[in-house]
Amino acid sequence: MTLSLPFSPPAAARPVAHHPVSARRAAWRALSRNPSAMTGLALLLAMTVLALLAPWLYPGDPLDMVAAPLLWPGQDAAFPLGSDSMGRDVAAGLAHGARVSLQVGAVAAAVSLSIGVAVGAAAGYFGGWVDSALMRLTVLFQTVPSFLLVVVIVAIGQPSLPVIVLAIGLASWPVIARLVRAEFRGLREAEFVLAARSQGFGHLRIIVQEMLPNALPPVIVTTSVLVASAILVESALSFLGLGDPNAVSWGSMIGEGRELLRTAWYLTALPGGAIVLAVLALNLLGDGLNDALNPRLRSR
Repeated sequence: MTLSLPFSPPAAARPVAHHPVSARRAAWRALSRNPSAMTGLALLLAMTVLALLAPWLYPGDPLDMVAAPLLWPGQDAAFPLGSDSMGRDVAAGLAHGARVSLQVGAVAAAVSLSIGVAVGAAAGYFGGWVDSALMRLTVLFQTVPSFLLVVVIVAIGQPSLPVIVLAIGLASWPVIARLVRAEFRGLREAEFVLAARSQGFGHLRIIVQEMLPNALPPVIVTTSVLVASAILVESALSFLGLGDPNAVSWGSMIGEGRELLRTAWYLTALPGGAIVLAVLALNLLGDGLNDALNPRLRSR
């Protein structure tokens, strides 16, 4: 006599759901053993702490004229990193600029992730005409140079931090969309997805709870690159005079100091060095996350 039992997916069919803690521990162990990744993480944490403590370290407005113009670093103990041509404290500008630059990078990356994950997940999961229409939209955005698109949006709108963040996010999401689409196309016929469909789960639940966690590792790695790119784009906008005039960023400091590059090179070298360190830290951390989250690289 043969008994008909309800379908139950095998234990190994769901790679994320059964052992998420052990997978996270293995990834963290691999990350902690990577000296480059830990160096990048330490640099990023130090900049984040500086940004958070900026209102307490330098409580005044960083745009206030508080010193004699063009003090060189070390010339006055009260202003260890000197002052610019208008007598503004360079150290205060770097600290408050870290808040703006890191905030723009993080929020712009979040906007890109939100749009890219939604578009890529829908295209990869449903396929057919949905995939075709969304990919045509993605290609349309990719045909326009991203920096040019950002400049146009900022020029049309008011040059403010919300507009800049939105513009960078709108120009950066196609990369995430293509990555998520590729991951979802490979996962939609997996056994755990078929099991979820057979149990009557809705599309949204399958996408968010079943497929998205399995597609996250490459997205997490790409996010570090998005943050670094957003910081560079905001710096370039500020350098061109399209930044928020009411906020101090590393890019705006470079733009204001470029006219004195020969006589006061520190005005561009210090914020430029901060940008280099931030981008380097994010790239080192991204490479480490790639090694830690990729099982084939982690097993080496």
